[in-house]
Amino acid sequence: MKKLFGTDGVRGVANRELTPEMAFRIGRISACLLKNSDEKPFVVIGRDTRKSGDMLEGALIAGICSSGVDARCLGVLSTPALAYLTKKLKATAGIMISASHNPIEDNGLKIFAPTGYKLSDRVEAKLEELYFGEDELPRPDGEGVGCSRDEHGAVDLYMDFMIELAPELRGMHIAMDCGHGAVYKLAPEIFASLGAEVTVLNNTPNGVNINVKCGSTDPSALQKKVQESGAHLGLAFDGDADRLIAVDEKGEIVDGDTLMLMFAFYLRGKGLLNRYTLVTTVMSNGGLDVAAEKKGLEVLRTAVGDRYVLEKMLEGGYNLGGEQSGHIIFSDYATTGDGLLSALMLAKIIKEEGQPLSSYSSLMTRLPQVTVNCRVSRKQGWEESAVFQEALQKAHKAIGPHGRILVRPSGTEPVMRVMVEGELDAGALKELAEDLAAVLSKELN
Repeated sequence: MKKLFGTDGVRGVANRELTPEMAFRIGRISACLLKNSDEKPFVVIGRDTRKSGDMLEGALIAGICSSGVDARCLGVLSTPALAYLTKKLKATAGIMISASHNPIEDNGLKIFAPTGYKLSDRVEAKLEELYFGEDELPRPDGEGVGCSRDEHGAVDLYMDFMIELAPELRGMHIAMDCGHGAVYKLAPEIFASLGAEVTVLNNTPNGVNINVKCGSTDPSALQKKVQESGAHLGLAFDGDADRLIAVDEKGEIVDGDTLMLMFAFYLRGKGLLNRYTLVTTVMSNGGLDVAAEKKGLEVLRTAVGDRYVLEKMLEGGYNLGGEQSGHIIFSDYATTGDGLLSALMLAKIIKEEGQPLSSYSSLMTRLPQVTVNCRVSRKQGWEESAVFQEALQKAHKAIGPHGRILVRPSGTEPVMRVMVEGELDAGALKELAEDLAAVLSKELN
């Protein structure tokens, strides 16, 4: 069957790959599939600052209302705020219009169940089945047609929730890059209300500047501003603020791996880290495992994607997980990664422990990592190649107990990528990666 959903909702170039017609149909099917007939159903809709958001929102509203379900438009807000409000308002579903950190021409639809969690694989599969099948869904008329209304003030409920979790930040100077995205107003307001001195960058969205040379995908301007202003730390958000990249007081970037260790060690010290375990993906540096092991913590790894991290967390009862990209999940408080929540937790630790952010850089020593690409005529079959598996086993023995080898096909070009990470120098790792790439090239050409 054709696929509609990727690892994080439906995404594509707006008006070409993700069209209004698609949004109409997805809105219609989602409302029908998730509505509870015992109550008056409604779907909440949020969006980031992309110009195409208006177009897709209108199509979603039409599709939702045509199914006999009301639509409540929450306006511009973050993905985690939409997830929180879906549950808080007891909505039938929540749909976020955003392509997160992607470039301006892209947009996407992230769909949340009434629980505030993203749709399960089972529900996504059912939605895809209905989408690609014949439309035999109910089409009410007269009084049965749904209606829409704006409810932009609902975001205040999320803001109040964040403030309840946050500490007093008086005396702290925080610089933040809002990426011209969803929290361009909300993030400065929250930190200012907590007493922090706030210096803000990139908080004037015009529909086409979201994520453009700013935010978590390019924090270079924030690095410079932190140094110039003497801020205690910098916070960089992506377009829908579900991830955070930090900058220390010296202007150095602090990525998700270091942040996760900071949070894990802090929660462990408070007796709040469930089962002494941190969940992350295969993309996190092996140095994280070494650092965690020294503190008696276990690291569990999943495939790339926050949905897989969350699945593992829920499955094992763990309450902290995330990705190197800065998508971090505190499951005691949120149903998805939340850049604002991570930012507040980070400020809380720095304030409470009285140490500058730069002092935490020593928490982990990153293992050297090398990636080599090789062009191939096909991307299938390498897992079954006895020759490659033999080469892979030899390489694993050479890189040490904390080393890792990742082999994956490019999604956009005829290329296989071989990443080797281990307790060797970069030259030795490169040689191992090139040897593996040569075997792959021979086997797949």
